[in-house]
Amino acid sequence: MERLPKIALPVLFVIILIIVIISKSAVTIDSGHAGVLYETLGEGVVTDEPPMGEGFHVVAPWNKVYIYEIRQQEVLEKMNVLSSNGLDIKLEASAWFQPKRNELGKLHQEKGEDYIQRVLLPTIRSAARSVVGRYTPEQLYSSKRDAIQQEIFDETKKIVDGEYIQLNEILVRDVTLPPTIKDAIERKLKQEQESLEYEFRLVTAKKEAEKVTIEAQGKANANKILSASLTDKILQDKGIDATIKLSESPNAKVIVIGSGDSGLPLILGNQ
Repeated sequence: MERLPKIALPVLFVIILIIVIISKSAVTIDSGHAGVLYETLGEGVVTDEPPMGEGFHVVAPWNKVYIYEIRQQEVLEKMNVLSSNGLDIKLEASAWFQPKRNELGKLHQEKGEDYIQRVLLPTIRSAARSVVGRYTPEQLYSSKRDAIQQEIFDETKKIVDGEYIQLNEILVRDVTLPPTIKDAIERKLKQEQESLEYEFRLVTAKKEAEKVTIEAQGKANANKILSASLTDKILQDKGIDATIKLSESPNAKVIVIGSGDSGLPLILGNQ
């Protein structure tokens, strides 16, 4: 019994040591994440092997695992840029991105865990200033928004592709112009809209006038052709046809044949 305390202390120490080693060796990686292994007694960051996937892993207690989110993420950036004529423009843009999974080791080794601040955001700012500097405030406010967004995306992607970052989309969320410039552009756009509406009314009125003229000319030509084709003989034949139809009618009447002008019948007592 006297030896029990002397044995218990070393056993307790061993148990504690095992627990510490296991806790230091066990790594759990959540869904949508991957781990970069750093070998303290080896060559440092492991770059020639795929990163560690989701789930439970056991590593040597003297090594370390750096965990990165590899799902699509979004970062929002607000910046001041200059237009082609030197006016100060406030631009708000967001980027959809994710680190390239198979190159996660190189990203950690060369850029570090704060790669968003070191690489992505500076590149977006540089691309935005370069692109916006090619356009006037009016183009930024109206017609060229989609083109500017695509150009910023293309220029940013060209750079970050070589920095182990996958860029999925750039969205220009807001363009804020100086109030005086914005008011001037809105007045100009309104005047242009009113001018287009006036021109439309003129074109519509012109087409309507042409339509009326064409219809009137058509009627005149038709009457002219009809007048030229009507002869006394045709009129007499039509009168005889009409007399026959009237004679067959049950209504009381008196028909005098050949007593009208040009020999046409007269209808008397029509009821």
